Amino acid sequence: MESNKVEGLLEKHFQGATTLVQEKELRDYFSSQDVASHLQQYASLFDCFAVAKEQQNMNKTPVFEVVMAKNKNKKGNLGWVSIAASVVVLMGIATYVLFDLDATKENTNLGTYEDPEAAFRATQKALSLLSKNVNIGIKSVQYIEEYQTVKNRVFVSAKKEWKRS
Repeated sequence: MESNKVEGLLEKHFQGATTLVQEKELRDYFSSQDVASHLQQYASLFDCFAVAKEQQNMNKTPVFEVVMAKNKNKKGNLGWVSIAASVVVLMGIATYVLFDLDATKENTNLGTYEDPEAAFRATQKALSLLSKNVNIGIKSVQYIEEYQTVKNRVFVSAKKEWKRS
């Protein structure tokens, strides 16, 4: 084969623009004995391609089996991860319940008095505060009732005048 043609094919090959037929021509050329001296450096490259092709064909592993093996490992890991997560959640719930029960046991003695007179005074104090707030609320309601009566007078008189005219 002419060296100009081989150089052109090499250029196309390095740019990734060769067809399968052209690549076969290059492999055939570089596997032959009559390789030009200035192209001798590329012969080892095409020898490596031939060796890699043979190694690839020798190692036949079905793609489906590889994918299934990967998925099987993932499913196994997912099972262990879900079990571990469940254990952590259960431990968290148990810890919360345990400490929450301790807190409620400590607070069972809320608002109790040993002395009845002290309890009576505390009750009177609480009821007086409640009474003051209720009285403020009653005054507010009285203002609202006064507003309602005035509003009814205005609108009733306006309604009567509207009927007359």
